[in-house]
Amino acid sequence: MKHLKTTLTALTLAFGVAGFTHAAPIEIKFSHVVAENTPKGQMAIKFQQLIAERMPDKVEVKVYPNSQLFGDNKVLEAMILGDVEMAAPSVSKFNKYTKKLQIFDLPFLFKDMDAVDRFQQSDSGQELLNSLKTKGYIGLGYLHNGMKQISASSPLQVPADAKGKKFRIMSSDVLAAQFEALDAVPLKKPFSEVFTLLQTRAIDGQENTWSNIYSKKFFEVQPYITQSDHGILDYLVVTSTEFWMGLPDDIRADVKTALDEAIVYGNKVANDKAMADKQAIIDSGRSKVIVLSDDDRQKWVESMKPVWKQFEKEIGPELIQAAVASNQ
Repeated sequence: MKHLKTTLTALTLAFGVAGFTHAAPIEIKFSHVVAENTPKGQMAIKFQQLIAERMPDKVEVKVYPNSQLFGDNKVLEAMILGDVEMAAPSVSKFNKYTKKLQIFDLPFLFKDMDAVDRFQQSDSGQELLNSLKTKGYIGLGYLHNGMKQISASSPLQVPADAKGKKFRIMSSDVLAAQFEALDAVPLKKPFSEVFTLLQTRAIDGQENTWSNIYSKKFFEVQPYITQSDHGILDYLVVTSTEFWMGLPDDIRADVKTALDEAIVYGNKVANDKAMADKQAIIDSGRSKVIVLSDDDRQKWVESMKPVWKQFEKEIGPELIQAAVASNQ
């Protein structure tokens, strides 16, 4: 009898635990460095919303904008330690982990954002997402900011106009070589310092997207912007291999589907914002937008294209050829 009571008590406790205990949702902390009203900020919020709608009891996404958790220089280290699960640094931040992603810094490689999309969705572009695996990371998708333009304190119509001038660049050897090909002086400086450097004429110009030029008010202290579309500024949505492969298969598939949809949404926001911000700059009258003729643009292409050969061995000639093919 005593044994029977013990058994019944154990069964009651077991069913009680099963009936009233629910596993906590898997938490995904998404850290990024920009404001919520940017394409990246809007993408992260969309991802959070989709997960909340579709997987409310299974996964919870917490978004931390404006470097609330980590800056881009620290977030990848934090990810390996398990302090954050997702981030979207600029592609150039991964140069120390793989040289292949330098392909996105090559000048005049893509004729427009449609070509960028075609390459990124191709087999070659998708394989690039796995180029970080040996370092403990997995790329989950590409997020756009837009095509880059060159602003300056004097008009840049032909490549010779850039000779001797100082341009701020991100920390990228390819971007340094790009301006050196123009006999200009590239300076690797933090993004947060660019406005002051331009305002005080400590530098002559910089390269950036329409949305960054507008939101950071660079157009107010740069009288000329050459519409060069010479490069792209993209981000890589990334997670750690340990976290991603540790998710149950069904959870991982549903999270990836939601993220893919959020990235498509974010890229549309980026494109719409680029066009709107470009027009706002023109309407302001503060900065003159220089539109290159076909002949002048070809001179810029010819001046910068040797950079491809310079980094061909590091990136891989087949990868560059695949990118060129995306322009067709």
